[in-house]
Amino acid sequence: MIPIRDTIRSRTAPVVTVALIVVNVMVFLHEIALGPYIERFVYAYGLIPRRFVYWPGAPLDPMRFLPLFTSMFWHGGWLHLIGNMLYLWIFGDNVEDRLGHLRFLLFYVFAGAAAGLTHVVLGPTSALPTVGASGAIAGVLGAYLVTFPRSRVLTFIPIFFLPWFVEIPAVVYLVFWFLMQLLQGLGSIGAPVETGGVAVWAHIGGFVAGIVLIKLMQPTRRRPRQLGVEP
Repeated sequence: MIPIRDTIRSRTAPVVTVALIVVNVMVFLHEIALGPYIERFVYAYGLIPRRFVYWPGAPLDPMRFLPLFTSMFWHGGWLHLIGNMLYLWIFGDNVEDRLGHLRFLLFYVFAGAAAGLTHVVLGPTSALPTVGASGAIAGVLGAYLVTFPRSRVLTFIPIFFLPWFVEIPAVVYLVFWFLMQLLQGLGSIGAPVETGGVAVWAHIGGFVAGIVLIKLMQPTRRRPRQLGVEP
């Protein structure tokens, strides 16, 4: 299922959402320009759980925390980038509208960090680098689920070679997305650590973090004051 758009219009310009998309695209173009040096940079700025975890006796290096954030802006290919940016564009503007620009930027970073930490905790011995904005965007999806449950998502569903466009309730779409991630995560338990593939536990951790963070960070709405009544 490929989302096309949602049915809720943002009341404010999604400047942070657009800025994040631009930064991700620019970083990816930089990746292409690196050519044969790309692998060196991925291992330097990608999130490698084994390097991130502090082992007894190892020197404490604050720079080990840097890939927790830099890995959010690297992608493994055009399809990886386009898929992530499509989800960010469709769902990010409304969450930004609810939180405000600065809060949304902090929310995005915190959700991405929580996703990365989930990946580290559940695979601390992995030496494979993980890159991509999908953990942070999963946080956006979690926030959208609890904030705009009555929204609908226009979705493209390919049936053989026939295009089918249908509006699906956001609750159904996002809960289905989360359950698919959860099933993949449970199915990966016991698999070899160095198998690679999609970091589904990062998606799960980001999604849950988004639900928690939106509750903590969204501005409190004041009730309209009634005439002759002081608060």
